[in-house]
Amino acid sequence: MLRSGHAMPASDPGDVIETGTRGAQRATRIISLDILRGVAVLAMIVANIPLFAVGLAAQTNPNAYGVLRGLDWWIWFLTYTLVSGRFTAIFAMLFGASIVILDERRAIAGLPVARLHYRRMGALGALGLAHAYLIWWGDFLLPLAICGALVFSYRELPPRRLLALGTAIVLVAPLVSVALGASMPWWAPTPGGGDDPFWSPSPATIAAELAAYRGGWRDQMAHRVPTAYFMETAHLGSRLIWQLGGLMIAGMGLYKLGVFSAIRSRRFYAAFVVLGFGLGVPSILMAVARSYRHHWQARDFLLVGEPLSYLGGLFVGLGWVGLVMLLCQRAPRLAPLAAVGQMALTNYLFQSLICTSIFYGHGLGQFGRIDRVGQLAIALGVWVIQLAASSWWLKRFSVGPIEWAWRSAASGRRLPLRR
Repeated sequence: MLRSGHAMPASDPGDVIETGTRGAQRATRIISLDILRGVAVLAMIVANIPLFAVGLAAQTNPNAYGVLRGLDWWIWFLTYTLVSGRFTAIFAMLFGASIVILDERRAIAGLPVARLHYRRMGALGALGLAHAYLIWWGDFLLPLAICGALVFSYRELPPRRLLALGTAIVLVAPLVSVALGASMPWWAPTPGGGDDPFWSPSPATIAAELAAYRGGWRDQMAHRVPTAYFMETAHLGSRLIWQLGGLMIAGMGLYKLGVFSAIRSRRFYAAFVVLGFGLGVPSILMAVARSYRHHWQARDFLLVGEPLSYLGGLFVGLGWVGLVMLLCQRAPRLAPLAAVGQMALTNYLFQSLICTSIFYGHGLGQFGRIDRVGQLAIALGVWVIQLAASSWWLKRFSVGPIEWAWRSAASGRRLPLRR
């Protein structure tokens, strides 16, 4: 199996070669995978924090809650161009790679994998449902679990077929966006008019959202439940199932080609960086420029801006992959990032708990009160906490607490936690 040059003993029960119900051989982790996953988890809070802090339409539409200016606008612009959705793509590709890794390691031990995989996806989906409906509507885990179950049967295809199939599936999402934009002209209110809570909310809708999330946990449910339902039905069917499923399949192919193991040449990864950012950023800039010319009308964005941004984001994601792999080859002291990546599930949910405690009414009640500069400062503070806490935890325990509970539930037995 392809390995990074920076290997260490496996610390996650899911990353060992199991030899029976009581014992396990030691295996090696692919540390570059952990580092890339750690970078993705830390980037996700930068992308998601406007959704925690301001509202549903804040991540993409800079004018949804009032026109952004100055440093606030630049933070939105750089985040939208380089971060938002870009690391979701990376996370999905790594999830696909993890399916192949599990399959390979179970095969070496002579153990079946299908039942364990589907039980893992079931447990992850249940965790995602609880996260979406009880904590934060923007859950990422249930879509991952659904797509992970759907793509499992493709894991044994050769890498180039995986890349071709994954690319074809990924490209369905922008076609759906164009179809929605063409068939739903009422999604295009005039500037300053209409009420689309997912794109350009009216003052009344904004006031209701503020009241819900500045209130207690029960008050929040009136907004969280229908929003989570929309995200995990309409949004899942129109975009996420194509985006995440296709990227998982492509990630399987990239893993088999050694891309995530930091073993390819520096020229290879430099080409990822140049082509990824060189093709992706201009596409996103064109989407932003057009959206401003058309006053961020929803119908025009679905027809043109969203496809451009979506495709550009895929290229930017590949650019980040190349950049992190180069970093893995050149920088030896990346253990804190690897620790964050080993505890990705725990850290992802911890981000939701921190942010809802800061912005929602059951905590500090700062929803709608903190600008983009303050939001970014909070995100950076979470980085410091998670880098330190992940390293501290993994010195004492073999795996993150949520990872341990998830894998124990999937395996049907209590797995070891302490080192």
